[in-house]
Amino acid sequence: MNPGVAVTALVGVSVATAVIGFYGLRISRTTGDFYVASRTVRPWWNASAIGGEYLSAASFLGVAGLILLSGTDALWFPVGYTAGYLMLLLFVAAPLRRSGAYTIPDFTEARLDSLPVRKVTSLVVVLVGWLYIVPQLHGAALTIRITTGLPSWVGSVAVVIVVCLTVVAGGMRSITFVQAFQYWLKLTALAVPILFIVFVLAGNGTAALAPPSANPTGAPPAGLYQNVSLLVALLFGTLGLPHVLVRFYTNPDGQSARRTTLIVLGLLSVFYLFPTAYGLVGRMFAPGLATAGQADAMVLLLPGELVGGTAGDLLSALVVAGAFAAFLSTTSGLVVSLAGVISQDVLGAGVGSFRLAAVISAVVPLGFAFMTDSFALAGSVGLVFAFTASTVCPVLLLGIWWRGLTDAGAIAGMLTGAVLCGGAMITGALAGAASTPGWLAQPAAWTVPAAFAVMVTVSRATSQRIPKTMSKVMTRLHTPERPLATER
Repeated sequence: MNPGVAVTALVGVSVATAVIGFYGLRISRTTGDFYVASRTVRPWWNASAIGGEYLSAASFLGVAGLILLSGTDALWFPVGYTAGYLMLLLFVAAPLRRSGAYTIPDFTEARLDSLPVRKVTSLVVVLVGWLYIVPQLHGAALTIRITTGLPSWVGSVAVVIVVCLTVVAGGMRSITFVQAFQYWLKLTALAVPILFIVFVLAGNGTAALAPPSANPTGAPPAGLYQNVSLLVALLFGTLGLPHVLVRFYTNPDGQSARRTTLIVLGLLSVFYLFPTAYGLVGRMFAPGLATAGQADAMVLLLPGELVGGTAGDLLSALVVAGAFAAFLSTTSGLVVSLAGVISQDVLGAGVGSFRLAAVISAVVPLGFAFMTDSFALAGSVGLVFAFTASTVCPVLLLGIWWRGLTDAGAIAGMLTGAVLCGGAMITGALAGAASTPGWLAQPAAWTVPAAFAVMVTVSRATSQRIPKTMSKVMTRLHTPERPLATER
């Protein structure tokens, strides 16, 4: 595609993001504004913002690339990403909002009346956030290199600069406006080009280069274990994503938190139709992108491959803008959630500490991104989901629904999940994808049950440590609030 058009698209989405973020500065004044937007975000705004931050590089680029490579095996990704929100609706959204906490460590400390639990939770949340930011920076690097010819590091640095500016400017309230805008930009950036491509192919009577069942890479299909383990990671991992969970603290009450989740389910269902369509069209009409090692860039390249000319350049520019919006929105959501944890637990509460923590939260993963190579975006994010499902998810679910959880059990379970899943991830990275056995490549099927089992077993063995405040906290979590008059 034309590099000048791509650069214009990237600059345009960056400027729009910065302008909307600075608009949020006008109405972000208090600590509550910076951490949770003073808990006044209405369901439609919040749902759009969640869609903006949740639909990351893996969703925008990676899902289509995996469908191109793996066919139906990759459909578990959009199914799992969306179904995870149903789990949120059923088990987490409303109780977490009623907890009154600012962050996940706030919740675990209040539930278990334990400062050590808070510290361990904070460490895990920061690690999860940094692991999740790195693939976004890899995606930005790939996009810049493929579409403009500039060095890869330019994309990663650009994302960090824009995110720091918007988060530091207005915190959570500012980011809410930005992410809501970016969801609809991403949806448009995928929908318009693929519909145009389909109409062009149909009008020209173009024949498929490969049947839908073709395997461009010759890789063996995933087995039952890999598919089940992936689904476990995606379903339970969604429950522990810090940048998603912090969004429920911004709702006025538990009822609006549930309503937000229902809207998100609809928004995600519509969105994932389009990466799936890209993957299928690419598999049928541009299978060469898979063998050329450009599967993750397929969404960016398909308009130029199948349409071409000025129209192809313009459609590609729209896709590039949407892709960059995906990197910006997810990274900004993660930075906000991490800044809340770091500022409260390390730097001290306050707007100034929040701003410094936001810069730290963005710069550290930038260093990791420079030291690592990008691999399949959806696959790398899937491993982050497995890690989250093995650490944060068990303490949240048991903390909300089981009265027997103790601080010792929570710590033991989180550390067990972190060691087992983290060890599997490191071993797989060192061994390489080709030589890693399936049970290590997709560890969630055994690391998640192990974390739950250790948490329950240790809690039963230390039942004398159940906090005296347990009944009061559990009552708050499960007693519906009176809906606000403005929610009618």
